[in-house]
Parts: sequence; C-alpha cells; structure tokens
Amino acid sequence: MIKKFLSSADSSTRRSKENKYITVPLNNKFKENSVDDRFWIYCKGCNDHVFKKDIEDNLNICPKCLTHYKFKARDRINLLADKGSFQEFEFELDIQDPLNFPNYPNKVNSYKEKTNESEAVICGVCNINSIESVLCVMNPDFMMGSMGSVVGDKITYSIEYAADNNLPIVICTASGGARMQEGIVSLMQMAKTSQALSRLEEKALPYITILTDPTTGGVTASFAMLGDIIISEPNTLIGFAGPRVIEQTINQKLPEGFQTSEFLLEHGFIDLIVNRVDMKDTISNILSLH
Repeated sequence: MIKKFLSSADSSTRRSKENKYITVPLNNKFKENSVDDRFWIYCKGCNDHVFKKDIEDNLNICPKCLTHYKFKARDRINLLADKGSFQEFEFELDIQDPLNFPNYPNKVNSYKEKTNESEAVICGVCNINSIESVLCVMNPDFMMGSMGSVVGDKITYSIEYAADNNLPIVICTASGGARMQEGIVSLMQMAKTSQALSRLEEKALPYITILTDPTTGGVTASFAMLGDIIISEPNTLIGFAGPRVIEQTINQKLPEGFQTSEFLLEHGFIDLIVNRVDMKDTISNILSLH
C-alpha cells in the first residue's frame, strides 16, 4: 500500500509539473514582437512557415517557393554593382515645403536619422559586370520611396549625367508615388524626369528599369514605365491608382491578379520577369548587346 501511495503521489507530482509547461504553436498571423515574428515568416507564396534567417540568407527570397520579399536599397546596390565600384553622387539639396505641410521637415529629418540616408533614392555610377553604368535605386524605407522635389532632382541629374558621359542608366523603382506633402511640386517631377529621358533617346543610350515591390502612383506614370527595356521582379505590385479606386471609378470588378508583374507581362506592359538572383547577369547581358 505504501508503494502504491508513493507511486500515485509521484504520478500526481509529475502531472502538476507537466501542466506548468505550455506549447506555443506557430500562428498564421504573427503578432508584432512575438517569438514567431522574430524567427519565422508565414510565406504568402507557399502558405507555409519559413525560418526568417533562411529567407534573409537567400537575398530575401523564400527558398521554398521563390516569393520575393522587400530588399534594402544598399543591399540591392551591392547585388548589382561590382564590388567597390559604386561611387555615389554628392548632392546638396534641401526639401521644398511649398504647402507648409504640418511637421513635414521634421518627418523628413526623422527618416534621415532612421535610415541614415539623405532621401528616398540613391544615385551614382558603377560597373555592372565591368560595364560602366549609372545606377539609381529607390529606397522604400524612406517615406515609402515617395517622389518629392529632391528625388526628382537626383534622378534627373543622374539621367543627364548618363547622357553627358555616354553611359547607360539602370533605375530600380520602389515607391508609393508622388509625395503628397509637396503637392503640385511633386507632380512636376513626373514631367521633369520624363523630359530628361529624351536626351538618352537622342543619343541612343540604353535605359533599363527594374520594377520592384511596390511601384505605384506618379513614379509608375513617369520614368518607371519609360524604360527601353522594363524588367520586374516576381510578384511585384505595379500600378497607378489602387484597385479599390479603379473599381469605384469604372464600376467594374477587376481581373484576378490585376496589377501584379505576372499579369502585366501577360498583357505586354513589361518585357521580362527576372529572379533577383539572376538580375545582375541579365542586366549586363542586355547592356553588352547595346
């Protein structure tokens, strides 16, 4: 009886200890700052949990289904430019605040501190597999890559530099569109950048655009879609207005997959969809033909 009593007590104690431990299943919808969120991604492409480091080590591409996730601007420069060849243009440009938009200068300054960048695009000259080129990369981490007067000036200067020095230019887009805080001044950048591209056309210099997620608004309606060759990464959102605005305007339901790079390729709006891993070689092959 004593043995049985001790055995029963041990079993009860063991169960009480076991009840103190809980299992934390991986959830499809992670909460911000949760354990799941820090270590795992629920991939929207393969609908599966993927270890975050596996994606980061694979150029922010899911190793299971090749879904492309956002990529930092400096990482993209390092991916495309030959090692040590990128020389950034130096600019002394101040934002315009024609509307005296509330807190706008402070907001820009906070993004400068947060990203350690001066604006929403990085421009310079580099070698792409030994081919000297001008390279501009938009930075979605800086106010969603929105285009204001400074962004427009930097891109226009880069286009003019390419024309003056007989160089091809590659522009990687990632933007929410024209910057609303600058009103009509931001919209003027659409015409300015588009007009600058005519100089490249006159000199028969190649202009390649790489559309990355997302490319929307005034950027799409100007220099992004004016490339001699327009390339996109897979599963990229590309459009001018949002789907809801379009549906409300035309009173029609949009087709499935509307505004994705795959849909646009099928309908002839872009020329190529290229995996990020193959982007540098694809660009250099195109440039070498020209």
